[in-house]
Amino acid sequence: MAENVTIARPYAEAAFQLASAGNALGPWLEALDRLAIVAADPQMADCISNPKLDVAQLVGLFLDVAPGLTADQQSYVRVLADNERLQVLPEIRDLFVVLKNEHEGVKEANIASAFPMDETTLKALIADLEARFKAKLNVTVSVDPELIGGVKIAVGDEVIDASVRGKLANMAAALKN
Repeated sequence: MAENVTIARPYAEAAFQLASAGNALGPWLEALDRLAIVAADPQMADCISNPKLDVAQLVGLFLDVAPGLTADQQSYVRVLADNERLQVLPEIRDLFVVLKNEHEGVKEANIASAFPMDETTLKALIADLEARFKAKLNVTVSVDPELIGGVKIAVGDEVIDASVRGKLANMAAALKN
């Protein structure tokens, strides 16, 4: 939801600033990963929206379910609970990842292949893509048999469609014109 992202943005930026100041981007990301999973759980979502639970009870429950948080991270959870924003933790986590990647010069890449790729081919493809985009890539690989053959790569807002399905679609469009 666009509204949740708008609500989550200042909280993600605050978390990023806290993490940067403490030189702890990795630990903060791990904590936000856990917190986002907890907040997305249907039973916890019921607790978050339960008016019978006060903020202290909700924070206590959250901290019990997600142990191992630093003092700053626990305070962050309290601020989110005080402002009734625990439900947007998944969006906060996603925005935090974007900020962290921008800071580190990393881009997200999705590679869809018609067939599973062997490790050597995948490493060579990633190296070529990193050279092309002049950035370290955080790659997610999936298998999509609908591509028929080849790969479809998305890095940021740029898409490289080198799949048979994409080429057939291009040919069909050219024949219609």
